[in-house]
Amino acid sequence: MTVPLSRRLFAEALGSAMLFATVIGSGIMAEKLAGGNVAVALLGNTMATAAMLFVLITMLEPISGAHFNPAVSLVMAVRRELGWREVLPYVLVQIGFGILGAWAAHVMFDLPVLQTSVKARTGIGQWTGEAIATFGLILTIIGTARHRPQWIPASVALYIAAAYWFTSSTSFANPAITIARSLTNSFSGIAPADAPMFIVAQLVGALLAALVSRWLFDEHRSAA
Repeated sequence: MTVPLSRRLFAEALGSAMLFATVIGSGIMAEKLAGGNVAVALLGNTMATAAMLFVLITMLEPISGAHFNPAVSLVMAVRRELGWREVLPYVLVQIGFGILGAWAAHVMFDLPVLQTSVKARTGIGQWTGEAIATFGLILTIIGTARHRPQWIPASVALYIAAAYWFTSSTSFANPAITIARSLTNSFSGIAPADAPMFIVAQLVGALLAALVSRWLFDEHRSAA
């Protein structure tokens, strides 16, 4: 049975808000408790994000696909697993409710709701890191869906946990969360002026992964 679009959009909105609140809120908490140790703060941020990803994907994937990410929605449309007319509504709720999640994190920690980041994240190294992070995320989603669909929540959560540490950018891998993170002057923030190039790199990585996946996974299925 096809899930109505309204229900799918609500799932995307809810998931995006909870995920983004987790990323930003755990970053604030981790920075407060780490006593200036950035590695410890990043570890706390990583564990909370990965855990929430596992929960949200397990809970909401049967309803909306649990994208929470415009790059994922775009690739699903390219692969004809999401209608092109549905891409814009998906992206709008991911961004809009993701920002609400960021603001909710500010409220929880008694911070000004409206703020922007001053944390510089720029340069070829960080852009390359974002392209690779997003490439790997899309490859993980498509490959696991093809061969071990029941493992998608664990695979995505574990990939993001690893990518937080092996990429120079700490793996945003998501245009919507990049926008939300530009609106928080906290541990996980990114200066608004640096966000556009992160988003470009993410889209390049996502589309490259879509091409590779078509050859690696879809051609394999056709041959079988």
